[in-house]
Amino acid sequence: MRKYLYPILLLSFMAAVAALVFFRKPEPVPALKPRHGDLALGGEWVNTQQAVGGLLARLREQPDDTKAQLLLAQAYMQEGRVTGDHPYYDMAAVKLLDEILRREPDNFEALCCKASLSLTQHHFTEGLALAEQAVQLNPNNAFVYGLLCDANVELGRYPEAVRMADKMNTVRPDLRAYARVSYLREIHGDAPGAIEAMDMATKAGVGGLEQTEWSRITLGHLYETTGDLARAEQQYQTSLAARPGYAYALAGLGRIAKARHDYPAAIAHFLKARATVKDYAFADELTDLYRLNHEPAKANAMAREAIKMLATDAKEADDNEQMGHYADRELAYAYLKTNEPDKALEHAKAEYERRPDNIDVQETLAWVHYKRGEYAAARKLITQARRTNSQNPTLLCRAGLIATKTGHAAEGQALIRQALAINPHLSLELAEEGKQLLAGL
Repeated sequence: MRKYLYPILLLSFMAAVAALVFFRKPEPVPALKPRHGDLALGGEWVNTQQAVGGLLARLREQPDDTKAQLLLAQAYMQEGRVTGDHPYYDMAAVKLLDEILRREPDNFEALCCKASLSLTQHHFTEGLALAEQAVQLNPNNAFVYGLLCDANVELGRYPEAVRMADKMNTVRPDLRAYARVSYLREIHGDAPGAIEAMDMATKAGVGGLEQTEWSRITLGHLYETTGDLARAEQQYQTSLAARPGYAYALAGLGRIAKARHDYPAAIAHFLKARATVKDYAFADELTDLYRLNHEPAKANAMAREAIKMLATDAKEADDNEQMGHYADRELAYAYLKTNEPDKALEHAKAEYERRPDNIDVQETLAWVHYKRGEYAAARKLITQARRTNSQNPTLLCRAGLIATKTGHAAEGQALIRQALAINPHLSLELAEEGKQLLAGL
């Protein structure tokens, strides 16, 4: 009898596992959350409700409908972009995508969507790996090259990012492809070329759609960065006309008002944007505006709110290797504003360890070292951050300030003047520090 015992036990175990799999109760599909305010107005929200409602009905009847799961995941990813509620919608989407990939590990569209989510959550290494897996399945798809471009940019692999953007434009030149060309031109110091490509992106899109208006806002910000407030304002107003209440267009108008020193108007724009979309950046901007408007209590409250939002995202990322937004770079800047340089350094280093070759990360750590009086370390990092020849005036001004503190006064003076020439409306605190230094030389 004993010789039959192990086979019987093994068969029993396998039957139990099969039963668990077969009779496994599917997890409830996450619901669509209500929109509020301006986001609940217009036909887009009606269409979204109808589309999601139809997909949820399909999944109630056929829980394993892969196509419905994929479409719902894509709808939730878009809803996260529109509302800013990434913690809810990104997690809802990843649950759907994981279910698809559990059954179909080589599902190209699901791999691309999950790669996109990983990039949104700043899990850049994971996003790159997923995109590389996807491109092996379909090397003739433009979108996957966009993902590879984004991942390589964020990891500081700029020549490879350029190569992927070229491939994307070869396969299918469209709004998304032009936008990536614009960003790559910008970080390589070609502001006119960046503006040209982003203008092409906006013209390739349908006015009023979120993707199109995001491109238009980015075009406005390029004008803003180069000191052309009139053209920047025009883009933001056009965007609001096409997509009423668009939070990022309101934020753009807030920055224009700030550059013109109309702080009450700037505050009003950001408060309206913040009431519509969840984005820590609005609280961060309000921190500066309340200080400029001589309201320190409100400034401190906004600074703490920004840190709380970022810290929640960071904890989710630490607890979940797949999801949760890595926010260490943003936290580093936020802690500088609350005069907590040790915490700023902790988070800047964490981001640097994650992606040491990215120029924005190098700039962040350099600036934290500068604020701590660690000028030699700052000099080394800011030199690395300038290797793509970026003409971003904030980067140039910071490089100039760091240069002067390390005995390179002539170089520092030239860089600060270059920054102020590109954008006379540079961040007030930074511009004032630069001007004071120039006056003292």
